[in-house]
Amino acid sequence: MLYYLYILGYNLAKITPIRIAYFIAEAIVRVYYVFASKDRAIVRENLKVALVEETPPKEIERHVLSIFINFAKYLADFFKFPRFTEESVKKNIEVEGREHVDKCLEEGKGAILLSVHLGNWELGAAVVGGLGYKLSAIALEHDTKRINDFFTGQRAINNVKSIPIGVSVKGCFKALRDNETVAIMGDKDYTSTGVEIEFFGKKTLVPKGAAVISLKTGAPIIFVVLTREKGDKFKLKFEEPIRSKPSARTEEDVRTLMARYIKLFEKYITRYPDQWYAFQKIWNRG
Repeated sequence: MLYYLYILGYNLAKITPIRIAYFIAEAIVRVYYVFASKDRAIVRENLKVALVEETPPKEIERHVLSIFINFAKYLADFFKFPRFTEESVKKNIEVEGREHVDKCLEEGKGAILLSVHLGNWELGAAVVGGLGYKLSAIALEHDTKRINDFFTGQRAINNVKSIPIGVSVKGCFKALRDNETVAIMGDKDYTSTGVEIEFFGKKTLVPKGAAVISLKTGAPIIFVVLTREKGDKFKLKFEEPIRSKPSARTEEDVRTLMARYIKLFEKYITRYPDQWYAFQKIWNRG
């Protein structure tokens, strides 16, 4: 059933102007929001940790609703998914910090593009591909093969190669050896193999893949995020590269490197709380 809903949404988005697609998506999600008590509770608890303790409950609730609405728009954008070229990117999306990627690739070790579930990471990957970079993205596979194939196909439109989480390490190493870019999401631990580290002042498991791969390959980490701005415009921001040299203290190296980019996670989540799609529990609050 879910597969057919995706296909319906995809076909509607193709023939519908984006403003109308947003209107329909928001109308549907407002109905869903009423019945999604479990999802609302998880998002609410995550925001209570990420935002300052003094944030009023009414403001938290406003953020929760906005997250659902923005995620509906995220899906509308994904379904519409144009094929990006450098020309179309320049016309529709503000790009800042691209020179950081170019400089890293000149060094010949590839680049790890690290992001969080904020803004529109799928659209961000498409834009990176449209700018001409070879990109492999580590992606969590969907339970249903047809849905997984649908998402993989959508990414491939913009030359984004999907690497399943289970085989991600070998695929990442190969892409970086070929001086390509690798996209990794760093805010949710799906495998319970992450490192327990402070995230917004509370310890939780955070994926360590980006740090481990960077230390083993020498590939720099560039935090990148595509955010929705006023008027439903988009901005793709590449932060300055994070570099680290390994020592004999491997575990300490990983933690130190992770702590550096987690500060960027916190910076953007705090700045764009309405666009952080944390529908799964991040912290164990008892």
